[in-house]
Amino acid sequence: MGKPEIGVYLPQMGFTYEQMLHRARRCEDLGVDSLWLYDHLFGPGVPDYPSLEAWTLATALLANTERIRIGHMVLCNQFRHPAVLAKMATTLDQICAGRLQLGLGSGSIEDEHRRVGLPWESFRERSERLGETLEIVTQAFTDERIDFRGKHFTVSDFPVKPGPVQQPRPPIVVGGVGEKYTLPLVARYADVWNVPTYALGELEHKVSVLRSICEDIGRDPSTILLSVEAVMALAPDDASLPEVRRLAERRFGVPAFGLDEGGLVGTPPVIVDRIGELQSLGFGQIVLFTHDRASDETLDLLASEVIARL
Repeated sequence: MGKPEIGVYLPQMGFTYEQMLHRARRCEDLGVDSLWLYDHLFGPGVPDYPSLEAWTLATALLANTERIRIGHMVLCNQFRHPAVLAKMATTLDQICAGRLQLGLGSGSIEDEHRRVGLPWESFRERSERLGETLEIVTQAFTDERIDFRGKHFTVSDFPVKPGPVQQPRPPIVVGGVGEKYTLPLVARYADVWNVPTYALGELEHKVSVLRSICEDIGRDPSTILLSVEAVMALAPDDASLPEVRRLAERRFGVPAFGLDEGGLVGTPPVIVDRIGELQSLGFGQIVLFTHDRASDETLDLLASEVIARL
């Protein structure tokens, strides 16, 4: 099967820039393939908790690393006009010499929209907007020009130069599992499909649905990299596992994090075996929350005892 891509998902809530940069550089030095941020205007449910803005932070991290790929899981489509986003993405891909991964989603937190006066529309309408953004960004990456007239956005003969460094384009990541709206967008536009933690109990079914949609529109499903996001509670030995599990349950115990369904709780051999199971389902990218928010000790253990065994 080959080695899967291993990423670390590190929502920046509560971290200083120096702490985020330290973790990004540790991941890079240890051979982690990618680092992922979240895109919220404030921490969901904790609006007064410090949280750095997503695109600014990604730009700074990419400018101060050399090899690791960085993206967002996922950008909220409501926050940035798609033509401006396309220009931002091509510029950042130039700055980082082709290490940007462009994750996009339809938006998930009503509260942050309400507080800043952004419309919070139905999921269908937000999905329509996301579809138009994906078309606009695809044109920008492919043609270095946007000419689009849709229901929500109109962009007329708009140049996007310089284009991206990555060819044929920076990977477009679409997250979500909605069968009516999201998976058809994945099938049409995505290079990478990311399954969020809340759907870890439905992996086989969702993969089957996506493959069926791809067949309906004539796309080879093997051209989409399957990515899964999951909490990993990694313990160095059996003696320390109960405490690691307790911490993971305290931080990630709510059902939406899929701690049990993900199956990534244990010592390194358990984690390696579970990653192998995910690979057998077709997942070539594994993006991990760590139970202790990417401490040096856990990143070292991930690199030496998990990634090295893959």
